[in-house]
Amino acid sequence: MKFKYILITGLIATSFFSCSDFLEVDAPSKYENDYVFNDKTEINRALNGVYAQLLSGDTYGGAYLSTFCLNSDVDMAVYTSDVATANSYRRFDCTPMGGEIEKTWNAAYKGVEYANNFIFQLENSELYRADDEALNQMMGEAKVMRAMFYHDLVVMFGDIPFSLDPVSGADDNSSLLLPVTDRDEIYKVLIEDLKSIAPKMKFAVELSEGVERVSKEFCWSMIARMALTRGGYSLRPDKANASGYGKMERPADYKEYYDIARQYCDSVISSGKHALNLSYRQVFIDECNYKVNNNDDPIFEIPFGRNSTGNIGYIQGPSSDLYEGTTSGTNIWGECKGNARLNALYRFLFDEDDLRRDYVNGIWYYQYDGTPKLRNDRTVHNNKWSKLWATSSMGANSQGNTGINYPYMRYTDVLLMYAEAVNEVENGVTGANGAKAVEALRQVRNRAFADAGKVENYLTTVINDKETFLKAVLNERKFEFAGENMRWRDLVRNNMYAEEVYYSFMRYYGVATNGESNMDMSEVALHDGKNAEFWENLPYSIYYKDDKTGVANPNDINRYPNTSMNVLEFYKNCLYDKKDNPNNAGETGWTKGDLFGWWNAEVGIPEDRMLYSFYGYIRGDASGNIKVVRDGNTEDVSPNNLPPVRYILPFPNSAIQRSAGAYKNYYGY
Repeated sequence: MKFKYILITGLIATSFFSCSDFLEVDAPSKYENDYVFNDKTEINRALNGVYAQLLSGDTYGGAYLSTFCLNSDVDMAVYTSDVATANSYRRFDCTPMGGEIEKTWNAAYKGVEYANNFIFQLENSELYRADDEALNQMMGEAKVMRAMFYHDLVVMFGDIPFSLDPVSGADDNSSLLLPVTDRDEIYKVLIEDLKSIAPKMKFAVELSEGVERVSKEFCWSMIARMALTRGGYSLRPDKANASGYGKMERPADYKEYYDIARQYCDSVISSGKHALNLSYRQVFIDECNYKVNNNDDPIFEIPFGRNSTGNIGYIQGPSSDLYEGTTSGTNIWGECKGNARLNALYRFLFDEDDLRRDYVNGIWYYQYDGTPKLRNDRTVHNNKWSKLWATSSMGANSQGNTGINYPYMRYTDVLLMYAEAVNEVENGVTGANGAKAVEALRQVRNRAFADAGKVENYLTTVINDKETFLKAVLNERKFEFAGENMRWRDLVRNNMYAEEVYYSFMRYYGVATNGESNMDMSEVALHDGKNAEFWENLPYSIYYKDDKTGVANPNDINRYPNTSMNVLEFYKNCLYDKKDNPNNAGETGWTKGDLFGWWNAEVGIPEDRMLYSFYGYIRGDASGNIKVVRDGNTEDVSPNNLPPVRYILPFPNSAIQRSAGAYKNYYGY
């Protein structure tokens, strides 16, 4: 059942209080709150107003999956500028003046305020009693959504202004200035808050809206996600030196929180409410067709409204061009931006038998009339979602606001969090919990591979020690969550982000160089578990049919989800393996395409997009030198002594100004 009425009731709920800007809040009407929170129907409508805050394009409707999905070996945006810019968040060199950061900050705190007000008013309602199932469920939903907003703010900004009390309706203006609170304390409070309400909530299958509504298992899952983040590494500020970029640390009590994550993931798993029965691609194709599966992979889907909210499948998937405001011919789906992209070299990191590889990595896009064109770019499309996968078109002149749900929490995530937590708590995967951790990894991998024997052989190679198993779990997350704003967070939590950004840069740089001359990439290959020659022998030319009319559609969603428009066919496996290329273009009907033409022959170095896409951390220069950035200064690369990645974002300048100096930016901002 699609949760459409949230859009109308969410707008109605805004009349109960207005929150135009963080720290600039209008007080609610006491009369309106007294009326609303003494009637269950009105309380439910007010709760929908909290849900409506999840739909903002400045948070979950777009920005979190594009603007603030930071660069890595998975998710990628390329840049050409060799100077720091205000909005270059993804390459780690933004400033507090960036406009996008202010919009997202305000939207997230608006969501917090709506949740805080709802919780406060419900707690003080004459109707609220400990044994009222419906009101306890609604209380839990609001608390989990509040935790979502705060969690993502903490991950992005570190220590942040924090309060569980609404600021709208405060008696004096001083209470509008929320105190900046240490992230460890924030997580401690939020986790305890959700622990107390979880037993009073219902499972998704017991809710009429299913996984489109916050459930008991989603509450458990959020506890686990926050606990794992709380126990992991993060970039901490140097309070004595605001110009320093800080250092990576994790709290002394980290194992306690890994164990909390283990316990609550186990609760989700043991409940038996979810399983991985659908194929990997079917999960996302169903979402693109507005089909909600309440007992499979999705645990909580943010319920966007078709034609009104959400850019899922508009920013992902193949781009689809408009001509004079419309599409034509076989393309009846309208415009797709397709700008939430993947690292162009990501696909080479997959096992060749991994069923996720060819579904996720999109190698072509569409002109306005449905003609497919090769995407031989520095990034490729993320085909996880696309409005082109829908059997019912929104119209040839449609653009964004697809209404495709975003699965904020998946059962796959819970399984892999469980495996990671057990491995850390028990120093490996021996014993009963260890066996369950291996089984959790097996379930995810069984869905990704047709050959169960291959899965078993793989598992025997990764269970012998803690470090190997952790790498296996993180690799599985790498291949599972492309485009879901997971990879850089996973790397931060395990203090591996600096290493992976370094190798991501070196892959791009080395592949660009090897298009012109030879560069030793054995160090990169060793890191990737490849043979020494792997990265030096990529197919720099490929052959395909064809960029004029395309190949007839296979009409099989297991091969390509859109069953109407033409596709490209590639010669053998030439996208992945140089030896499968024909020696020349003489075979009838094949068009030659050049990949990885990333060398700037005019100046004799890789092109700017190879040099500057990780600019705030590692960069090349016009002389062919590679430097890393430590506390704002460049230095020679030393893979064994890498500085931390300054992934933490600055408080927006507007928040600093409104605080009259009470808030301060660290990390060199």
